[in-house]
Amino acid sequence: MGMKDQFQDKAERMRQQAKERMGQEKDERRERPSDPTPERGRRDQESERERREAEDRFAQDYDA
Repeated sequence: MGMKDQFQDKAERMRQQAKERMGQEKDERRERPSDPTPERGRRDQESERERREAEDRFAQDYDA
C-alpha cells in the first residue's frame, strides 16, 4: 500500500467517524427533553417577578 492510499484511507475513516458522531448527536438531541433543566424555568420566573416588584417599589417611591 502506498503513502497516497494510506492517507486516503485515513481521510475516509475520519469522514466516516465524523458522520457517525453527527448521527449520535442528532439522536441524543431527539432523546433529550425540550427543557433539560426545569429548575431553570422556575429561577427565570422568580427573577422576573423580583425584577417587576423592584420596578413597582421604585415607581411607588418616585410617585410619593
